[in-house]
Amino acid sequence: MTVHPSLQSSIDAWTHSIEAITELVTPLAEGEWSRATDLPGWSVRDVVSHIIGLECEMLGDPRPIHSLPRDLYHVQSESARRMEVQVDVRRHHTALEMVSELEYTVIRRARQLRNETRQPDALVRSPFDEDRTLEFVLQLRAFDVWVHEQDLRRALGKPGNLDSPGAQVARDILVKTLPIVVAKRAQAPAGSAVVFDVTGPLEFMRTVRVDAEGRGTVDGSVSLGPTVTFALDWDVFARLACGRSRRQAVADQVKIDGDAELAATILDRFAVTP
Repeated sequence: MTVHPSLQSSIDAWTHSIEAITELVTPLAEGEWSRATDLPGWSVRDVVSHIIGLECEMLGDPRPIHSLPRDLYHVQSESARRMEVQVDVRRHHTALEMVSELEYTVIRRARQLRNETRQPDALVRSPFDEDRTLEFVLQLRAFDVWVHEQDLRRALGKPGNLDSPGAQVARDILVKTLPIVVAKRAQAPAGSAVVFDVTGPLEFMRTVRVDAEGRGTVDGSVSLGPTVTFALDWDVFARLACGRSRRQAVADQVKIDGDAELAATILDRFAVTP
């Protein structure tokens, strides 16, 4: 076994989600590739193009030389422009072309991952054009493909895999962002405690505590008399954290106890992905 043990869980999660995506899109008729997703401006085809493009970059393939149209309203930043190139270059590809490229890319990438011999702390170029550790980048890829698997499932009306290995990677990543959301973005007052009671396919409870200096920490212990308690389903939690749903759209699916104003501020600043 050449893969370092600490990398294997991310590789397994990526493999599970990427295979699920392939199974989802392979039988689609031509018109179904144009179905809108929760991502502004992106269809099913665009989400799959994004996945293909980033995996090609992880393989070291050169980025396409392509000029974006000027009327893409959803492209609002330089990082979004960078991501859009891999998408726009494939916008006129047929269903057969999309499936063929996806399958070929997955085969190549899976082979690369099976033969990975680098250490977890080795620096690699991430899809965001930054040098990050291999361990972090593989976790991010597992997270990304699971989130996009869910985008595709919602667009196609085929829910599933909310408790998959990719979902567990996503949970761990999103939980780590909670102190930033509560303490930094929402500016929860010193001494406050915010509880997230998440049910459904993945159940967990986490408490964010804000210390006297305004720094937040997260743990799994129960808080007595929390400032705010959120009770919500894992799917709703993930959609909010990944920017797929807004507070108003899921108001009837989130039970809030405690400081209503702070709760609204936290939910308004909950999204941690573009």
